[in-house]
Amino acid sequence: MYKLITVYELANYFRVDRFTIYRMVYRGELPVIKIANLWRFKEKDINKWIEKNKKYKIKGKRKKR
Repeated sequence: MYKLITVYELANYFRVDRFTIYRMVYRGELPVIKIANLWRFKEKDINKWIEKNKKYKIKGKRKKR
């Protein structure tokens, strides 16, 4: 069984407005499931999406001033 999260829960998790989530869905940027008239997201798929879309990785030590 999958844990499904709502648009509101995902927006809260990402700390963005829910309309940002809707825009990302319509652009095909987020993995989504439509159940009847509702959008739902598999928590597992969202976590994979986050890992895949990481842009910045911190390497090494901080520079001394």
